[in-house]
Amino acid sequence: MNVALGGTFDPVHDGHRRLFERAFELGDVTVGLTSDELAPKTRHVERYVRPYEGRKRDLEAELEPLAAAHDREFAVRKLDEPTGIAVEPQFDALIVSPETKVGGKRINEIRESRGHDPLEIVVVDHVPADDGERISSTRIVAGEIDEHGNITPDREGRGATRPE
Repeated sequence: MNVALGGTFDPVHDGHRRLFERAFELGDVTVGLTSDELAPKTRHVERYVRPYEGRKRDLEAELEPLAAAHDREFAVRKLDEPTGIAVEPQFDALIVSPETKVGGKRINEIRESRGHDPLEIVVVDHVPADDGERISSTRIVAGEIDEHGNITPDREGRGATRPE
């Protein structure tokens, strides 16, 4: 099975790791990583997002051991538009989080309009932080929690703009 998922992954956290784990359970994985131009457009809160090459390097470091553990292949490809790679015919499944489930439905509409089979949409629940709220990159960047969901009240966040 060929599995797709996409995101900005800055920084990678335990919620992302749950998505990756589920993807590798199903098959070979292609991760669409938002381009520098697309990343700010996909944010709900304005914040600095690290450049693509650094995010790609960190993402590949996360994916390599998972792929090996599941005896799977993976690729990371640049996303320049929100529907990204998942509209391509070679994919069988799309991994989404609860808030991106609607985007999965939209992708299937596009696929069907192009004569492709719909994807199996696999929804992976959020991972809660210690405070019961979901782990998110935005919360990590704000300094509220770390990548594992531990509360970090004394940590400073990254901010909305590129650090000097």
